[in-house]
Amino acid sequence: MTDAERKPDPPDYPDIPKDKLVPGGAAFTPPAGGVRTMEDPMQWWSFVPGANWRHPDGPDSTIKRRDNEPVVQVSYNDALAYAKWVGRELPTEAQYEYAARGGLDGKTYGWGDELTPGGKHQANVWQGTFPTNNTGADGFTGRAPDGCFPANGYGLYDMIGNVWKWTASLYDTKAKSDMSEMPMSHMSTPASRVMRTIKGGSFLCAPNYCRRYRPAARQSQETGFSSAHLGFRTVRNGP
Repeated sequence: MTDAERKPDPPDYPDIPKDKLVPGGAAFTPPAGGVRTMEDPMQWWSFVPGANWRHPDGPDSTIKRRDNEPVVQVSYNDALAYAKWVGRELPTEAQYEYAARGGLDGKTYGWGDELTPGGKHQANVWQGTFPTNNTGADGFTGRAPDGCFPANGYGLYDMIGNVWKWTASLYDTKAKSDMSEMPMSHMSTPASRVMRTIKGGSFLCAPNYCRRYRPAARQSQETGFSSAHLGFRTVRNGP
């Protein structure tokens, strides 16, 4: 059972009324009446009871006939459990960035310095004005099946855009790179609310908002959090 399918532990979320602590995950809804300020993401994000990896956008959604899309609505804990089950690991932030660059060190994007070289889209990101108008110029307005865009220099697909990916790295930049020890700043934080680093950006990253479809970009996310645009990749490290 994934975290989104479990009822959150009340002591971990003392700021949320107990009757609101139900299984579910975050989902995106374009605000119909425009936005007041870009500083309030709750205008387009909401917690949806019943959202989970089988129902990524809510209880009425399904993954049937969407087998080639990346799995979402998985927490860091879920991703780590899967990685261990298949004998692999989650990448560190440094590993993810190295792989996402595809050998193009110092370039803005994983394919060069232009977002759309020759007018061709290289990743599933937002075109138009976020969060109200996605033109879908890249062919998609939501999650895309894996492999719809060119592979990078290492032959890897979708390292940028489509959905965010969990890494093993804590977001605290002072934490050890191997993450074997938790910094003192996290010692009193409930395990589900420790901030981890996610990489790669998603289909919701736009030129006017986020712009984290760059290999160097990073974002923090609570370990127990799950959403409709957050997934993971795994790595196999040598001995």
